[in-house]
Amino acid sequence: MNIDEDTCGWLGIPTPLEMHKQHARLLENEIQELNLQLRKARADIFGLVAMLTEAQAKNEEFAGYLRLRGAEAAAMRKQIANLTTSDRLSTREAERLRSVLNELMSHPKTIV
Repeated sequence: MNIDEDTCGWLGIPTPLEMHKQHARLLENEIQELNLQLRKARADIFGLVAMLTEAQAKNEEFAGYLRLRGAEAAAMRKQIANLTTSDRLSTREAERLRSVLNELMSHPKTIV
């Protein structure tokens, strides 16, 4: 289609220059919108990095806390094992002494 340049104005058809200017404005608007989205994405990433750093610090803190509690639990388990062993030995000794006492009581010696 070959349109005469003189008739473009009164037919309402934009000239090539007007079309290029309109296209340039559309591109500028799109670039501005993309820059806004990029800034927001960067801010979001910065926030996520800060949250990750905070979470890692808390993780280290809790890991240290758990190591301490684990050491305390191990010490208490050892103490319980020692007390259990001591209790068993004491119970055996008490049973042995009872048997000795029962043996002595079953054979009373009379002193004259």
